Amino acid sequence: MKPIYSTAMEAISRIEDGSTLMVGGFGLVGIPEQLILALVEKGVKDLTVISNNCGVDEWGLGLLLKEKQIKKMIGSYVGENKEFERQVLSGEIEVELTPQGTLAEKIRAGGAGIPAFYTPAGVGTTVADGKETRVFNGKEYVLEEALVADFALIRAARADKIGNLIYNKTAQNFNPMMAAAGKVTIAEVEEIVETGQLDPATIHTPSIYVQGLLQAKQEKRIERLTLS
Repeated sequence: MKPIYSTAMEAISRIEDGSTLMVGGFGLVGIPEQLILALVEKGVKDLTVISNNCGVDEWGLGLLLKEKQIKKMIGSYVGENKEFERQVLSGEIEVELTPQGTLAEKIRAGGAGIPAFYTPAGVGTTVADGKETRVFNGKEYVLEEALVADFALIRAARADKIGNLIYNKTAQNFNPMMAAAGKVTIAEVEEIVETGQLDPATIHTPSIYVQGLLQAKQEKRIERLTLS
């Protein structure tokens, strides 16, 4: 069995100032809501956060932004978060923007133990500034280094007690890759079942990548609600 935490605060108790975190989600889909709220309550600061984007104003990673707990953000999308935009323009936060596919591969490579890889994305742009380039078969590629993190905070729909995970539809997004690339992976899940109850053919993240579980309800807010 893996540790099953009784509270979100207990689950993130080992996260300290200056930690590097991978946080799953795409927009507000598949984010570990309660783990993020616990980070806000704990007040850890000077965090480096690796995530596709930084939530929205007043929810998700946007709550950490509001409290100025993030020192550096590594992602691919600023989005509609006005506080994120303000902090970027004012120089209050360091931001490393990466093409979305490159970000995904940097995380996947980190989880696979691959230190770096070549990609054509970003060649000839500021993305390639200061990075090694090389020509293969007449085409130029830029060298991108893999990403790993002290902690990966992810969200899944179901888990068994040894930590096998199943995600719900598009909530997979960055979660499986981050689970593998975190030195310590904590999964916030909606349901925990007995070991053996999950069909092995449906498991997305094997238990070997998971170090702790938190069963918690999520609000599952909608990032942009459109009504006719």
